[in-house]
Amino acid sequence: MPDTSSVASHLSTAAKPVIVTVDDDPGVSRSVARDLRRRYGNAYRIVRAESADQCMHSVRELRLRGEEVALLLADYRMPQMNGVEFLEQAMDLYPYARRVLLTAYADTDAAIQAINVVDLDHYMLKPWDPPEEKFYPVIDAQLDAWQRTERRAVSELRVVGARWSSRSHEVRDFLARNQVPYRWLLADEGEGAELVSAAWEVCGGTAEAVPQGVPPAAKLPLVVTAEGVTLAAPDTARLAEAVGLSTAPATDFYDLVVIGGGPGGLGAAVYGASEGLSTVLLEQHASGGQAGQSSRIENYLGFPDGVSGGQLADRARRQALKFGAELLTARQATSLDVKGQTKVIGFADGGSIAAHTVILATGVSYRRLAAPGLSDFVGQGVYYGAALSEAPSCRNAEVYIVGAANSAGQAAVYLSQYASKVHLLVRGDGLEKSMSHYLIEQISQIPSIVVHTRTEVVAGEGDGHLERLTFSGPDGTWTDSAEWLFVFIGAEPLTDWLGDTVERDPHGFVLTGPDLTAAGRRPRGWTLERQPYFLETNVPGVFAAGDVRADSIKRVASAVGEGAMAVSMVHRYLEKT
Repeated sequence: MPDTSSVASHLSTAAKPVIVTVDDDPGVSRSVARDLRRRYGNAYRIVRAESADQCMHSVRELRLRGEEVALLLADYRMPQMNGVEFLEQAMDLYPYARRVLLTAYADTDAAIQAINVVDLDHYMLKPWDPPEEKFYPVIDAQLDAWQRTERRAVSELRVVGARWSSRSHEVRDFLARNQVPYRWLLADEGEGAELVSAAWEVCGGTAEAVPQGVPPAAKLPLVVTAEGVTLAAPDTARLAEAVGLSTAPATDFYDLVVIGGGPGGLGAAVYGASEGLSTVLLEQHASGGQAGQSSRIENYLGFPDGVSGGQLADRARRQALKFGAELLTARQATSLDVKGQTKVIGFADGGSIAAHTVILATGVSYRRLAAPGLSDFVGQGVYYGAALSEAPSCRNAEVYIVGAANSAGQAAVYLSQYASKVHLLVRGDGLEKSMSHYLIEQISQIPSIVVHTRTEVVAGEGDGHLERLTFSGPDGTWTDSAEWLFVFIGAEPLTDWLGDTVERDPHGFVLTGPDLTAAGRRPRGWTLERQPYFLETNVPGVFAAGDVRADSIKRVASAVGEGAMAVSMVHRYLEKT
């Protein structure tokens, strides 16, 4: 007769989330595991290893068995594979596990630099005695953060497309920025080719019928969900719905509508919902805006080790949801109508919602390069913004970045992990006027990044994708082979959809508060006795926050602050309405 008590014990243990620890020093490895079991053994299973290879084998087995890993704790100095390399591999299998690096004091600089390689959540110095003061508080915080994380199961969502397809790039970028895991397959190779062949034969059932007579290239990218639903070249709204993102409002009237999911919009959504306003945030693409595309933000208050734009946006998104805000993705606002004291937001699909108040936080987009030929290759070698989903494809290639502000510097540092050489093209005489000092220092210490001053891209050529770039610089004009160009120049506000309803400056930025009453004039259409509040537009009850506002400070912290400030103005408006 089997020992049922031991079987039950095994099942109970297997159901626990796992904490994985690896250190090549047997004594340290045992000490770490001992301290972890003493404090967390009742709720977590502790798996330890004394080499990175052995530990990766254990992690793969855990993945195959479908077990959850809550925390990965790795020593920095290990032979064959150091702790950073181990964490980088392990995070592919467990993207939601918290990652902590153990390091000696002498390796602190290496640990800090490693933050740019792997999304490290914390690093700890050895020794950590007493654990009650130096070890457990850190682990407590990391496990609490893991428990609060919305963890989607690693799905079998697959995206099949062509290598140089702009729509395939858009789909991959949309999924990546919305934290949706997927596998990317080429349509003319292996599993990708098999999926394409099978999809064209399917009609009805769980697959969407593919129009007859349309060449396969026009049906790509093909998206296959974990449930087997097959989408041929889906639009953004259909894709968002298929992967479980919220796209439809719960009601048709709110206290506050926030338009734009960048730092300003997310800040407004958090403060609006936390203060009891029925709040909905509308985002056309993905939470985070331009900041969400940053590989590493190191000067944002409260994150001494830096934070990726995606991480910051995801935390803000979860915080807004916790307070009850609705966050709708793939919803494009196309009109703002004022009907009495009600503001009506029209959507591209013909629908609408209404609210007492509106906060415009639509941010800005990168300005397009006017060089001949480049417009033909957008998404096919030319990318506006970081396009982090393309970074692995740049491995061992030379890439070109246009821009001299922080976003360009952050992209250069990030892409240097993949590319053989990164060319940073700067129109001016240097980086000092527009880039933070810490980034300039980082770039100077990475030999694969070359800064070209007084240099511009003047033309692009290629057959189906970017293949050559022509440059103009101090030594004249020349042409080089180039397949990767990332552009971070200027800022164009996303405000054309507002028409004549909201006053804007000649560049399209929204005018608010004192800017509306310069030289003693009254705002257009303003009928109230009071003057507009600081962040209020010429439409009472409509406010602006962040980069979209004229003369705003283009920084993440200031955008978040303006989002919070705008909510206080909303309360003041509602109290007097």
